Amino acid sequence: MVYVRGTTEDYERCSARARGLGLRALPALLPQGAGARAGRRQVPRRRRAPARVPGQERPPLHRAFRRRAAGRLPLTEDMNGFQQEGFGWMDMTIYEGKRWSTACAYLHPALSRPNLTAEAQTFVRRVLFEGTRAVGVEYVKNGQSQRAYASKEVILSGGAINSPQLLMLSGVGNADDLKKLGISVVCHLPGVGQNLQDHLEVYIQQACTRPITLHSAQKPLRKVRIGLEWLWKFTGGCARDGATAHLETGGFIRSQAGVPHPDIQFHFLPSQVIDHGRVPAQQEAYQVHVGTMRGTSVGWLKLRSANPHDHPVIQPNYLSTEADIDDFRRCVRLTREIFAQKALAPFRGQELQPGSHIQSDKEIDAFVRAKADSAYHPACTCKMGQPSDPTAVVDPQTRVLGVENLRVVDASIMPSVVSGNLNAPTIMIAEKAADIIRGRPALWDENVPVYKPRTLATQR
Repeated sequence: MVYVRGTTEDYERCSARARGLGLRALPALLPQGAGARAGRRQVPRRRRAPARVPGQERPPLHRAFRRRAAGRLPLTEDMNGFQQEGFGWMDMTIYEGKRWSTACAYLHPALSRPNLTAEAQTFVRRVLFEGTRAVGVEYVKNGQSQRAYASKEVILSGGAINSPQLLMLSGVGNADDLKKLGISVVCHLPGVGQNLQDHLEVYIQQACTRPITLHSAQKPLRKVRIGLEWLWKFTGGCARDGATAHLETGGFIRSQAGVPHPDIQFHFLPSQVIDHGRVPAQQEAYQVHVGTMRGTSVGWLKLRSANPHDHPVIQPNYLSTEADIDDFRRCVRLTREIFAQKALAPFRGQELQPGSHIQSDKEIDAFVRAKADSAYHPACTCKMGQPSDPTAVVDPQTRVLGVENLRVVDASIMPSVVSGNLNAPTIMIAEKAADIIRGRPALWDENVPVYKPRTLATQR
């Protein structure tokens, strides 16, 4: 639900590789509800998006983290504006106490259109080809195999896992791998499923000496009260605990001197999360989710079998480079520095994770390897690039290389993962693709200033 655009440098890096994803050529969408700060935003010309963001809540722990805990690290008024670097309030796609997904923002208002048919509970098995021309899809609904044919194009938006899987099931991928599984090859495209990138993070947890975290909200009677109040008025009071992602504050900073734009992201949460919430927290605590935004470890995915219902084999190769391991040491130490700031002194208890006994590089490395987890931002498995790039899957117009009438439009087409949550960038990519398909002119503004740190000689 976090709505973070990413930095200009991210998109210029992508554009240098693909000539289609430069930020100045992407619709820099302003979600509804963000207008209060729009006057401070110096970003490329934008259109109003159906996405919505609420006004930020101001719980005391969030205020302490945002206003003073950063210490000598910068603050930012708007992570989606001129300066991403710093600590500040997060935009989130929430409306009237509910998650405002792209289905709510885009699909539901369009369902009544006579030229749109949406099928739920439907499983697509493969793209249908006549030669190298995509003509439709084969799918299963209510146990029955059916086919839908395209009058113009087939567009895949399955995400960074399902889109490459569907391409390979349809005969588009590495020819040697497909032949081993008995899949007829339509197009040898070895980049399909390669270049898998993700954001990895660890949780740094601190006990809280005051009863102001979400620990009490997890008690059965409290849950009932929160639910009833949410049903009554959606936001405010107890309902606030059921109407937010609880990630109101966060930050982006540079890990060390010489890094030109932020490469570490923080999410602050006024609660302790154990095993993705599967295990209830046992005490008042707060935590930071921290991780590197541009890791150098790159993975892949391949088909397990020719059965569409079999999950693919996924190898993310997390922490496979020394640079990533080194960056995570900095993540842990920078978070400890933040938690040690004076503003958090009234709330600060003992360090719960990794624990104050974890100090050396070797100990921190072992903690990171044991506890690091995906932030659920997989991307780049159908990377955009030029036809001359042997690892590219789609061209800058989102068309799959080597075949006709087939596009991919989702996070999988990013050449490299951007610095932040992928919600907003994926919406921007979809808006850009819609402009391309409809023949609309690109939004473009050459004169927007790009934020630069005051100095690269130091980390802050």
